[in-house]
Amino acid sequence: MARRPAGIDRSAFTRREWAIVEALRTPLAVQRWLRALPYNHERRGETLRSFRGVVQKGRVHCLEAALAAAVILEQHGHPPLLLSFESVDKLDHVLFVFRKGGRWGAVARSRDPGLHGRRPVFRTARQLAASYMDPYVDMTGRIVGFAVADLRELGGYDWRLAERNVRKVERWLVDYPHRPLGMSDARYRWLHERYRRYRARYPGRKPVYYENRHLWM
Repeated sequence: MARRPAGIDRSAFTRREWAIVEALRTPLAVQRWLRALPYNHERRGETLRSFRGVVQKGRVHCLEAALAAAVILEQHGHPPLLLSFESVDKLDHVLFVFRKGGRWGAVARSRDPGLHGRRPVFRTARQLAASYMDPYVDMTGRIVGFAVADLRELGGYDWRLAERNVRKVERWLVDYPHRPLGMSDARYRWLHERYRRYRARYPGRKPVYYENRHLWM
């Protein structure tokens, strides 16, 4: 039986929320649930909703997805860990990460298909992070750093079920120490040009031509 986490109890959830938690017992199930939700483009202002807000509104962006995954999978024995990326264009990305059989995997939501989850096949968190480097390159994006952060470091702050935006999580991640992670300038230029040509040829589509696609969740 999965170990129950400290700091939150079943009684804190609504009936609807708990039904989702009970139904989604694995990272793959959570990934499929997140992929089925409409993407939150924040057209009416910036949001950073907790799991409760995601359930109520029925849409999600990357950090909201990571928090929702953390809440659900914490109830099934996974520590609430986030993988945070820093990009040169300041459009950072956040994922929920987990370990299975000693290997690292991820659950994520994004507007880009290459930035969703990964199967638990990576020996280290750095290898997992590196699997996102190529798909991260678009017109402006390029990963320069990564960090694995434990949401339990936020203590009593309610990032799980708060009714309001949980903006403290975003500020915490921005200030969190990130480790350098980069690719050569030559590879970046090649990927950038490849991406530019693809978007010019197929307007409105995002590429899925990456070599590591078989490792995507």
